Amino acid sequence: MVENRRILDLVTHLVLILGVALIALPIWITFVAASHDEVRMTQVPLPLLPGDQFFVNLKATLLGSGLSGTETAPVWQLMLNSLIMALSIAIGKIAISIISAFAIVYFRFPFRMGFFWMIFITLMLPVEVRIVPTFEVVSRLGMLNTYAGLSIPLIASATATFMFRQVFLTIPDEMLESARVDGAGPMRFFRDILLPLSRTNIAALFVIMFIYGWNQYLWPLLITTDSNMGTIVVSIKQMLEAAEQSPQWNIIMMTALLAMLPPILVVIFMQKLFVKGLTETDK
Repeated sequence: MVENRRILDLVTHLVLILGVALIALPIWITFVAASHDEVRMTQVPLPLLPGDQFFVNLKATLLGSGLSGTETAPVWQLMLNSLIMALSIAIGKIAISIISAFAIVYFRFPFRMGFFWMIFITLMLPVEVRIVPTFEVVSRLGMLNTYAGLSIPLIASATATFMFRQVFLTIPDEMLESARVDGAGPMRFFRDILLPLSRTNIAALFVIMFIYGWNQYLWPLLITTDSNMGTIVVSIKQMLEAAEQSPQWNIIMMTALLAMLPPILVVIFMQKLFVKGLTETDK
């Protein structure tokens, strides 16, 4: 039995190592390409060890005008646009969803569950399905090439509303009665009891929604015509198209490397709360 367990442990670790290698290899190649000059990345064989041009490429990528042959803004501006968009979407989704769930669970009004199921049905209508009428509305409101246009159409979330509703249903009714006895109104009950109890769920949703907003491609591509309002994900695609004429792979890979950093940092710093928010059931 001991030998069999050792064999199983060995196989398990080999599978894990192989999985990590498959995931990490593209990231390593991106890092290596970002540390060499333009000429070296067009030579065969491609390098597998880092070069000495990392900080030179970093400065040229962040402060430059992007890839030659494209009209992209400096990468720092693109990252700022993506950051504002991702934060607006994540915070907006959480704010609207938690208030909607609070109203559905703790207030009694006509057609309450009907409204909830109408919200839930929108899960079957992603942005790609309703993108033409959404674009028409945003255009008529004059929100093209604005941060509001980038974020507001994406902040409603049926998934988050459903999740907060399920969380609120697990909270004992005795807490609500105790708050009433103490003279707490609905908003004080929401602020002092529900929000602290939902902290881990808010953190988990923030991570998911931030990454969702950061990785948006189709919507920013559609409503932004000003290069200064572009996002990092859209600009990488434009750089790849321009690479056929100007193969500056060191700049492209540095841009891709910088685009990975914010989501990775959010996951790292909020890892504990993220895991608790997905696994914690007792309140």
